[in-house]
Amino acid sequence: MVSCRAIYLHIRKMDVIEKYKKELLRRNYSLKTIKTYNYCLKNFFNFCHKDPKKFTKKDIKDYLETLSNKSGSTTNVNLQALKFLMEEILHKRKYFYHIKYSKTPKKLPTVLTKEEVINLINSICNLKHRLMIELLYSAGLRVSELVNLKVFHLDFENNYGFVRKGKGNKDRLFIIAQSLKYELLKYIKENKLELGSYIFKGQRGAYSVRSIQEIVKKAAKKAKIRKNVHPHTLRHSYATHLIENGYDVASVQSLLGHNSIETTMLYLHIASPSMINVKSPLDSLNLDKKKELPPENEGIKITYEVKNLDNSSLIEPEYCNLRK
Repeated sequence: MVSCRAIYLHIRKMDVIEKYKKELLRRNYSLKTIKTYNYCLKNFFNFCHKDPKKFTKKDIKDYLETLSNKSGSTTNVNLQALKFLMEEILHKRKYFYHIKYSKTPKKLPTVLTKEEVINLINSICNLKHRLMIELLYSAGLRVSELVNLKVFHLDFENNYGFVRKGKGNKDRLFIIAQSLKYELLKYIKENKLELGSYIFKGQRGAYSVRSIQEIVKKAAKKAKIRKNVHPHTLRHSYATHLIENGYDVASVQSLLGHNSIETTMLYLHIASPSMINVKSPLDSLNLDKKKELPPENEGIKITYEVKNLDNSSLIEPEYCNLRK
């Protein structure tokens, strides 16, 4: 039989969860963040069988220790969720003064070469699927941004579109590649899409993220690309290719919608040194045993046009040069 105390604790925790959700919504947190934080909160409540008013710093540390076999990112998300609970809902701000975030390894993301991008796109036979992947790469979109695009988000006259309420609930501009402009207009006309319609419809409204993940996965396999390729790989590749073509980090930061330029600087570490005119100092030494250097590879040349729009430098890829 369930005790009265257990029922009381359950009701108290449900009240706190409800207040927690409402406060996150009031502060305009993204639905994905709210879902993640709620998941962390419920796990903590299942671990700590106390009245929320009696939660202590030790309770939080003991719970975080149970996550020691998880990644640093998982631990930090849980800590951030509990920090919001204690400080903003229970008003116990002193509890987190000496709780440190977990260190997370800084891994370089997977990036495709330009030739691999060509092979990936050319391996897709379905015209709608191909158009989605081309737009994903050509504009450096996140997959969630792609599926939420609507017709009125595109300004074909000025060759740019808008991401509305992207990551962090931010809006930003993205470029419509000249070579995709006609294909997009044709697709919209043939499918009789209205201004408020999703550009890429699924069975229940917007196209599913999972479906696009499968399209990219199958295309990479068909193109015989031996890398872990997913939709975000195309965004990483987009940024890296812009830097390889000589565009400054500040311009790329604006196009990607990064808050910090340090995030964008990551792509400098990935860009091919030969593409950004960096040579080893060994090449300048007059060594006796100097090997004959092979001729430089003539990579696929991609030209870009720079346009100024609202004081932002936008880079427009001549996307047709990526096609065989």
